[in-house]
Amino acid sequence: MIPQTPSPPYALNHELLLKAYELMCTAKAMSDLYEEKKGITSKYVHATSRGHEAIQIALGLQLLPQDYVFPYYRDDALLLAMGMQPFELMLQLLAKKTDPFSGGRTYYSHPSLRRENMPKIPHQSSATGMQAIPATGVAQGLQYLRLQGLSENASPPPISVCSIGDGAITEGEVSEALQMAALHQYPILYIVQDNDWAISAKSNEVYAQNAYHYVQGLNGIEAVSIAGNDFALAYQSLQQAIEKVRHESRPFLVHARVPLLSHHTSGVRKEWYRNDLEVHQMMDPLKHLRDALRAEEIPESTLLAIEQQAAERVAADFEQACREPDPEPADLYTHVFAPTPATEEMGQREPEGGEVVMMVDAARHAIEVILNEEPRSLLYGQDVGKQLGGVFREAALLAKKYGDYRVFNTPIQEAYIIGSTVGMSAAGCKPIVEIQFADYIWPGMNQLYTEVSRSCYLSNGKWPVQSLIRVPIGAYGSGGPYHSSSVESALLTIRGIKIVYPSNAADMKGLMRAAFLDPNPVVMLEHKGLYWGKVPGSEASRCIEPSDDYLIPLGKARIFQAAEPQAIEAGESCVVITYGMGVHWALNASRHLPGQVEILDLRTLEPLDWEAIEASVKRHGKVMVLTEECLQNSFAEALSGRIGSRLFAWLDAPVVAMGAESLPAIPLNSILEATMLPNAEKVQKQLEDLLAW
Repeated sequence: MIPQTPSPPYALNHELLLKAYELMCTAKAMSDLYEEKKGITSKYVHATSRGHEAIQIALGLQLLPQDYVFPYYRDDALLLAMGMQPFELMLQLLAKKTDPFSGGRTYYSHPSLRRENMPKIPHQSSATGMQAIPATGVAQGLQYLRLQGLSENASPPPISVCSIGDGAITEGEVSEALQMAALHQYPILYIVQDNDWAISAKSNEVYAQNAYHYVQGLNGIEAVSIAGNDFALAYQSLQQAIEKVRHESRPFLVHARVPLLSHHTSGVRKEWYRNDLEVHQMMDPLKHLRDALRAEEIPESTLLAIEQQAAERVAADFEQACREPDPEPADLYTHVFAPTPATEEMGQREPEGGEVVMMVDAARHAIEVILNEEPRSLLYGQDVGKQLGGVFREAALLAKKYGDYRVFNTPIQEAYIIGSTVGMSAAGCKPIVEIQFADYIWPGMNQLYTEVSRSCYLSNGKWPVQSLIRVPIGAYGSGGPYHSSSVESALLTIRGIKIVYPSNAADMKGLMRAAFLDPNPVVMLEHKGLYWGKVPGSEASRCIEPSDDYLIPLGKARIFQAAEPQAIEAGESCVVITYGMGVHWALNASRHLPGQVEILDLRTLEPLDWEAIEASVKRHGKVMVLTEECLQNSFAEALSGRIGSRLFAWLDAPVVAMGAESLPAIPLNSILEATMLPNAEKVQKQLEDLLAW
């Protein structure tokens, strides 16, 4: 049972109270209409704010245009209080083309908004609790810009607000966000709406303590627990909390106990599992506010007029929304990525007098150029700070040069490292982050998939995520099962991200610059075995360092080695399509087949340079696709199939796909590792068989 807390004396003026009542009546009218018209509205799943309206409206009325807010899927009353109209919300309810949030792509009350006169709402998914990290990332960005003197001097200072349900506190990613906010004192307000239910599970089934008690264990986050159905109490409590977050720049959590008066969603009906509906009905915030207004001697006729006007307006808006057009089939394909300015190769690849460098140095130099040129750029991840500078020295000395606010360590939080870039980007920062080993990217895949990759598409182009995610990858000599993995195929199943995989120092520097300038999320896979060029046979990864402005547009493959024209004309040539370490295996194997082997270095796996692939296949007719990954169900195997089906008429032999043995992990023992992975000798044997066709 949700305890009733007596209201304090009403210190709020009548105008504000009547505005809140109007909004509350509007939210109720919408919920009632959606139920009445469920034959229409239940075509697409939705949830409403019934029972939560008081805390939501109290929040929405106090947010400013410079603020950022991350609502959750029950926050339609919050959106009304921010200034959204019922008609606009209904366009999303009905998945219409003119839906201002997503153009009909995502659910009701999943907003994304970028209007000058309203608080900003970056995209977020409906995955429970996932908004906590992006919201905290915004607060991190706001703090960074302020400390660097780069903020826009909005007065009062902007804050980030994360609205969330109490059940989501059990999510590990929420804990990561709270830890970072407490550790660094980010300016963020967490609003936890506790209705005692997590779908059909009662609170005592899903957590040991509520959000208020949970956060007591974190030094640095002040918290308060209130009866969230009391508008005046909610307004005053939030007013105090917002004041502290704004002007003291620190995190605060408000735990609001509220009833749930409607269904969990239109697809999960309350009568299926609830036995506390009467108790919750007694806590109705609309009735609570109505009684309070009567006590304030507001005429009954005034209240009735507000209720009637709200109902009439909601009905009219619904009829208008129903007449709006649906999206057209062509609308499906827009806003996958935002346009990038990095479309042409620029700078000098081999400047006169340039020194030969290793890939790790080229990467570090590229980052240093970026940090010099763009003050909004920063680098963070595990162990990249000044004490170590990265376990591969890929960030060595950068923190000492640029300071702890620009290059710094994070906790072991892959989800936060990746997901925070959503908020950092939204706040105007340009984050470069690092996952220490590809083997440990999996905790971050949730954020990469649900938040980072879909933001541009589901916000209808309003919120692309500028995020450069560096990931050391691959086997490099007895690294063992947890430091040797290749994960590109898993990453390539995520649409909405770009994936880069350089094989040498020059490409590393040119691709790094293009990846940073790209307004979309880019994962940069950096082979650990190629960093220093010390692995036998990888000497070609070292090359003359390009100029600092050198840029290679993403999606452009390169012929790393050409075959001799005579061999091509005689039908005695082939092409190896590969990337990363595969380039060097193919290069060493080809020394025993002089003039016969072209090596096409893909450099970027998404977007893929199909034109270059097609041209190479047609030129040679014999093709090998080579990868370090386990071959079965891999990107290389899929690409081989695509070549076989689309370019069959130009093939003189079956496409050969070659990769590692399909086993759960790369063993530590060097003999077993060598048995599992491709190498130059194995590649040479396959090429000889291919050329014999």
